[in-house]
Amino acid sequence: MRVTSAGRTHVGMKRAHNEDSLRLFREESLFIVADGMGGHASGEVASQMSVETLAEFFRATAEDDEVTWPYKMDKGRKYEENRVITGIKLSNRKIFESASRDAKLKGMGTTLVVAFFVNGGCYVGHVGDSRVYRFRQGKLTQITEDHSLLNDYIKMKNLTPEEIEAFPHKNVIVRALGMKETVQVDVSHEVPQTGDVYLLCSDGLSGMITDEHMARLLSETEGDLDRKCERLIEVANEHGGTDNITVILAHYEAD
Repeated sequence: MRVTSAGRTHVGMKRAHNEDSLRLFREESLFIVADGMGGHASGEVASQMSVETLAEFFRATAEDDEVTWPYKMDKGRKYEENRVITGIKLSNRKIFESASRDAKLKGMGTTLVVAFFVNGGCYVGHVGDSRVYRFRQGKLTQITEDHSLLNDYIKMKNLTPEEIEAFPHKNVIVRALGMKETVQVDVSHEVPQTGDVYLLCSDGLSGMITDEHMARLLSETEGDLDRKCERLIEVANEHGGTDNITVILAHYEAD
């Protein structure tokens, strides 16, 4: 298994500072995007804390099989899937406890998406409305399901495209790290094919350009993964850039 990757983040055209964070932990084939929220700079604190905590947990558990885990493993899940879930839960707890101790950080939180390539597969974990897509043979497929008020309404009421466009609370998320002492983590398992590209992004990208447009950009942009990341961000900014924009692309090749 070989995974090549690139990542970029940009403040966008409307925001004063960037509350997104990303981590390309290539030694572990672990890729993370977080989109922070909260007053002042606390969103940035939460997103950075989440990616750093998760990466540190993966580093510790890779180096020492006997390291004590902060949560019990779910025996119904595989070891590496438990690793993803536990790392995200640990990130949630650290953010929640930090916000509880420091009044300046009260209310901070972050979304989080993770792609972890291992043993010929890929575990995708997420909380919030940042997304993971799979780009295969020219087709872009969303792997994650948004934990958002809009998505809840779509599932309950089967909204039309016009109703979705006019929905007044598009940015309201119903699940995030740091909001509660515990968090439910959604995890799925992918079986990648050679040539697949996995796209991780904050809603600064997915909220600005359609999935179809993203697919065209991935197909048409010449150059390496870095250039494709840059082009996605450029177009999101051309469409308004109303939020911070973060993109990671991970290209999979089987042995």
